Amino acid sequence: MPTPLAREFRDQIGDIRAALLALPSACANGRRRRGGWTGREILGHLLDSASNNRHRFVLATINGSYAGPKYSQDDWVSVHGYASQPWETLLGWWQAEHEILTALVEAIPEERLRASCTIGDDEPVTLAFLIEDYIAHQRHHLAQLVAASQPIPS
Repeated sequence: MPTPLAREFRDQIGDIRAALLALPSACANGRRRRGGWTGREILGHLLDSASNNRHRFVLATINGSYAGPKYSQDDWVSVHGYASQPWETLLGWWQAEHEILTALVEAIPEERLRASCTIGDDEPVTLAFLIEDYIAHQRHHLAQLVAASQPIPS
């Protein structure tokens, strides 16, 4: 039986998915600031975050704790070449990755949500915190994508 956190995770991911699918494709190329990521690159960053966090969630669940590195987000976005991927492809990848991640979160036993997780030289947090923070991170970048779909004020 999924934990309350897992049910909330599923609901939040569903809301984010609906918002992403409602975005106009114009946000794919939009930037809110000079030198910032395009919409494609932001969505790609969300894919990288899902991949890195899936690894963290799995190891914390298996081992009862997690300690691992941060990741170089600009390098990940660049190496993957998200800027040249079709928007619809990135949306499909996001959906697939989050179906996997949602199933994983639903399989985490309640007692493992207290597992200690250390990322880089940050202070340890619980696995539950990482899961909650993951949703906040997705929402933060969703707001950027929404902004990227709007014309830049003159």
